[in-house]
Amino acid sequence: MSHVAEIQVEIKDLDALEAACKRIGTLELVRDQKVYKWWGSSVGDYPLPEGFTAEDLGKCDHAIRVKGDKHAYEVGVVRARNGKQGYVLHWDFFNNGYGMQAQVGENCKHLRQAYAVEVAKKAAKRQGMNVREQKQQDGSIRLVCVGR
Repeated sequence: MSHVAEIQVEIKDLDALEAACKRIGTLELVRDQKVYKWWGSSVGDYPLPEGFTAEDLGKCDHAIRVKGDKHAYEVGVVRARNGKQGYVLHWDFFNNGYGMQAQVGENCKHLRQAYAVEVAKKAAKRQGMNVREQKQQDGSIRLVCVGR
């Protein structure tokens, strides 16, 4: 079975995505990897990501993998097709992606959060601010940005 879904995040900064993978610790961005690991074919039981055909599934510009796990599915980093700049993320969540979901979180919430933190930190630093992180009890991350 295949259940390839588009993760609801726009990726505009590959360096921030790579830093997000490092932040999680168990993931790595593999630049220029042209296919991502998934079921291997669409069986038509789940809607395709917008703008993509069944033949597009499994193809990517870059991929995210779980370090040292040869069985886990991968997340494809694919150029957006909705007229916007950047990339979208595709992954096959069937059977929890054979270990991928444990790393990225349900609906990839851990990866989306890590990416948002890295993008925000870069933006604050570009504006000359010092950035400090505070992990909240609910798992969220608060960034404290102070001008220099």
